Amino acid sequence: MKKFAIFMVVALQITVCACGTSPNTSTTNNTQTTGNWEAILTGGTEQASLLNFVTTFSVTNSGPLDITALSFFNSGACFATGANATTESGSATLTTASAGTVTGTLTLTVNSVTPSGNSLALTGNLTGTSNGTTTTTGALSNGVVVGTWKLAGGQGDASCAGSGSFIMCQTLSSGTTTTTGTGATCTAP
Repeated sequence: MKKFAIFMVVALQITVCACGTSPNTSTTNNTQTTGNWEAILTGGTEQASLLNFVTTFSVTNSGPLDITALSFFNSGACFATGANATTESGSATLTTASAGTVTGTLTLTVNSVTPSGNSLALTGNLTGTSNGTTTTTGALSNGVVVGTWKLAGGQGDASCAGSGSFIMCQTLSSGTTTTTGTGATCTAP
């Protein structure tokens, strides 16, 4: 019995020590994006064709977008321009492979304050590259989102309803071009 008890104590000690010395097997690379993105929407008619915008947000790996700005290029009946004209929310998932290739998804919803009730929803697939490692958070570069959008009019305004496709490009260095696997292209001036 005494030998069995000693054996159990030694086995327990080996088990406890092994737990504290296991190697770090994490293979997750971390990626963050911050800065400006420009969205070009195609499709839609009348007021629903005036929806191109620039937005500024940040996110690390996955979760809600921290949106600090959004501004439409065109002033239209569906969305007013200026401070506090819209509310925005969204989320992204950035999955980074060991080679630095980033894939993921992005959703973004823009609701009008004035006029009230119009809602633009974008859903797309994100690609890019990252210099992140398992121990450092890298910066997303050459980011492109390609997907679909839908506009719903809050006041039943038929001109503020529509759908189509979009491409959203991360701000690129001057003269740079990025092409996604689907053939979508972003070019900086």
